[in-house]
Amino acid sequence: MSIQKNSDRIKLEQKLPHMPNFVQQFIDYKLPDLSPSTLLEYLRDYESFFGWLRAEGLTQATKDTEITLHDLEILHMDSVVGYRLHLMTRMEGTNTKVTVSRKLSALRSLFHYLSQIAEDENFYPMLKRNVMAKVEIKRIHKPKDTAAKLKGKILEEDELLEFVGYILEGYGVDVMNNKQAYYSFQLNRERDACIVSLILNSGLRVSEVVNLNVDDLDFGNKLLYVFRKGHNDETFKTPVYFREQAKDELSIYLSLRQTRYKTPKKEKALFITLPNGQSEGKRMTKRAIQEMIIKYAKRFGKPYLTVHKLRHSFATDYYLQNDIYKTKEQLGHASTETTEVYAHLTDKTMSHAIERRLDN
Repeated sequence: MSIQKNSDRIKLEQKLPHMPNFVQQFIDYKLPDLSPSTLLEYLRDYESFFGWLRAEGLTQATKDTEITLHDLEILHMDSVVGYRLHLMTRMEGTNTKVTVSRKLSALRSLFHYLSQIAEDENFYPMLKRNVMAKVEIKRIHKPKDTAAKLKGKILEEDELLEFVGYILEGYGVDVMNNKQAYYSFQLNRERDACIVSLILNSGLRVSEVVNLNVDDLDFGNKLLYVFRKGHNDETFKTPVYFREQAKDELSIYLSLRQTRYKTPKKEKALFITLPNGQSEGKRMTKRAIQEMIIKYAKRFGKPYLTVHKLRHSFATDYYLQNDIYKTKEQLGHASTETTEVYAHLTDKTMSHAIERRLDN
């Protein structure tokens, strides 16, 4: 099991006893099909909804475990509308339309299970009336819209190599007068350049990078073996290709991984950090990689660049040389619908190529 999945499963098991029995049944039903990370998000969404029910006086329960099926059955449509408004306007942090849609979808899944799948002791549906069936969940992000938002915020063409080069050299010039920043640069530049190069030449997700172990690397065949999102077989790692351009950075980093980061032999992680004051290196965290990318991106003049946009950068570049099905497979998408964004992102590049061909 991946590091992230294991952590989320522990959190899931900690939260479940604080939920009503019918939620626990639903999670057990979904566990074979959905990752612990997704189910953990479901529980957080249900916590939010149940807390709102109590605050609005729509239940007599004083805690989540006391919420009843009857509380859900007698909800009116105006209550659902009220909850949607609460999510969009609450003072402690307004949710985006995408987040609101996801939270309502989580509720629809629970209500659907209780009214259409789960049975009581008399073989009747556990939930007799499903108000959430009336709620239409509109698709918020179409591929074309997502592509429009990404344009100008990813690396294109020569910028992919330039960004790796900047991490190796340019950033050091920019922070030379800051002793602490320059020391960190000298310590970590090969590792950081390796991480960025690997994402830009394979399209890995940050969680997949974090979970990589040294023995997941097949250098000769340019393969990495990763736990892919959505694959619930916790014994299977998917082979993912990386391009030739990443080999140099990988070779250099691997040559110094053990000595520079004081990596103990028992540590399997590919990417290591050595925290201040500690005598041994350990696996880098997801947050550390995200913050590292943001640090370099700001100095590079791409303040909107994030670790996930590096994945988009690779995918856009890869799609120009391959079809949508190969791109889908490389990225580990569940359907080509998700991959369509890169077709729209490359429209401009393709139109320029056509113009050049016509000019010739």
